[in-house]
Amino acid sequence: CGRKFFDGTGGNNHALEHYAATSYPLAVKLGTITKDGKADIFSYTEDDLVEDPKLGEHLAHWGINIANMEKTEKSMVELELELNQKAEWFTLQESGGSLRPIGGPGYTGMANLGNSCYLNSVIQMMFIIPDFIRKYVDNASRFFEKSDDPPNDFNVQMAKLGVSLLSGKYSQVSPDKEQPGISPVMFKTLVGRGHPDFSTKRQQDAQEFFLYMLTLLERHNHNQVNPGTVFKFKVEERVQCTASKKVKYSHRSDYCLSLNIPLEAVCNKEEVAAYELRKQETEAQGKRLDPEFIIRPKIKLFSCLEVFIQSEIVEQFFSTAVNGKTTARKTTRVATFPDYLLIQLKKFTLREDWVPIKLDVAVEMPDVLDLSSLRAKGPQPDEEPLPELVGSPPAPVMDQAVLAELADMGKLSEQNHRFRCNFRINLGFPPEACKRAVFFTQNSGLEAATTWIMEHITDCNFADPFVPPGTESAEFTPNPDAVPMIIGMGFTQEQAYKALKATNNNVERAVDWIFSHQEELADTSTSEPEFRDGDSKYKLVAFISHMGSSTMVGHYVIHILKEGRWVIFNDNKVALSENPPKELGYLYLYERL
Repeated sequence: CGRKFFDGTGGNNHALEHYAATSYPLAVKLGTITKDGKADIFSYTEDDLVEDPKLGEHLAHWGINIANMEKTEKSMVELELELNQKAEWFTLQESGGSLRPIGGPGYTGMANLGNSCYLNSVIQMMFIIPDFIRKYVDNASRFFEKSDDPPNDFNVQMAKLGVSLLSGKYSQVSPDKEQPGISPVMFKTLVGRGHPDFSTKRQQDAQEFFLYMLTLLERHNHNQVNPGTVFKFKVEERVQCTASKKVKYSHRSDYCLSLNIPLEAVCNKEEVAAYELRKQETEAQGKRLDPEFIIRPKIKLFSCLEVFIQSEIVEQFFSTAVNGKTTARKTTRVATFPDYLLIQLKKFTLREDWVPIKLDVAVEMPDVLDLSSLRAKGPQPDEEPLPELVGSPPAPVMDQAVLAELADMGKLSEQNHRFRCNFRINLGFPPEACKRAVFFTQNSGLEAATTWIMEHITDCNFADPFVPPGTESAEFTPNPDAVPMIIGMGFTQEQAYKALKATNNNVERAVDWIFSHQEELADTSTSEPEFRDGDSKYKLVAFISHMGSSTMVGHYVIHILKEGRWVIFNDNKVALSENPPKELGYLYLYERL
């Protein structure tokens, strides 16, 4: 009953013909139905998989009791993962060549536990860094001997991973060119416990898992050396009032340099246009072009960096110099450069119909990178600072009806399910994001606010507490909603203030910070967070690639530069790479020269 392909193969098109005749759009893959009401459901209207919250009720109409159902077939996600793994490994043979498997210390693979390739790639990346090796491999015996509960001890599990990966004991290459590798079951169970995403077997975003790992490292290394600080750097934000020309500086910490990809900066537009025309003509004849010869838009990393450093206009900026609203120019620079810089290319975005997509582009990533153009200069002698805010400016008036509609929009239709999954918006849009949208569109209505949200969904401060531009106090102002939440957990107001300041008003990280800074909380003085700093020249030592249409499906692999050679780690498959696809990566690790 499946679809008939252009070459006559496939099914008989019965399901599609039934939809055309009856307009009934949903089809359920019976072998994927589970007791908890999950199944593969295809909508011919949307031409994609959807979810049915009343699946049990609808199946009961046909006499099917989901309580008695057992999953017997692979879901489409599982089939896609299987296909991706096979196709990707073939693709990574580099034009059909045969990659040479490699084993030994530092060349140990990790078994895929079911969509755990994102975890495998991030862990492999961390354990090429000397700080992680010193912490968890060189001192492994100390962790093993002192732990009373090894399965639930984060540092023990990290040490266990490090020793296993670097010992070479589990990386003997077998005749079928695969090594058994290690199976990080206990580690994944521990780090995922209680987390709504990482506790599941669904595919996840490697960059989000990387940041989550840094949170765990901070929590479990209080008053000790935290190897995660090798990634930490300070970001400087400069805002200049366009009316008075006076300026204001602020700083925040970050662990990943996220760069937007400017599609207008494509440098092979003619070749791409010719390829797209040839592709349309070929498909019109019922044929397909060989994917091996695809021509992707090419963009230089320099263009991405230009977008990062260029100034942006801040509308409705409250200037303390003119005591009223005006506009301002905001520029962002890097104040300190870490020992290891992780760069994320923001390839995941939204189409105009809100469907999440991945930009299929090639970004030229240099082996040696000089980021001196990003270096912050700090306040200049000829600059005049904006006066400190005295009192409170009038609170912005926001259309409450639009706020309410925005808060509910994400849960109104099944069509937005993929959108919510990919951007972690499970209960509508975040309230603080809704406030931003209504404020910056000046109460222009739902359509304008919705468009603003679509354009700013990947902003790093998208869901942070909203403060009207220009009204930020020089002194830290804790989120008024977060303080009572933390106090309600048994902590003092002073502890809540200090923790929220250290974590930029992030409640979850603030609670972790309190647990990991007990001795610091006994001292009321505030200390500036420490940052490593040095030269801004780097070399590429690893990159993580993602294959698939979104972060929720597909597969991750990592290429690592070891002993002057590029090596690919594809779960438990480890081999020398002859032509690493550096231009198709997602996360890039650069080491200071």
